Amino acid sequence: MIDPKTFDDLARRITESLPESVRSFQKDVERQVRSTLHQGFDRMDLVTREDFDVQVAVLERTRARLRDLEARVAALEGKPAMPDHEGSDIT
Repeated sequence: MIDPKTFDDLARRITESLPESVRSFQKDVERQVRSTLHQGFDRMDLVTREDFDVQVAVLERTRARLRDLEARVAALEGKPAMPDHEGSDIT
């Protein structure tokens, strides 16, 4: 999920942009904005950049392993291995 500090900073910037008369209710507004942001981001089912990068690395290793296995199968079957761009249909 997104870092809570990001929510806090975004909520703070939004409340700071409000007129002075509204700032007297800053705590309530800030709490409501933070809650709304949390709910909105939760519905988006977001992941952190770190989690995304980990999954990209796993996918790259899996693709490399798949290419190796395809080449081994082709060699065992006596067929020439397919070039990388014609290998698996996984993109």
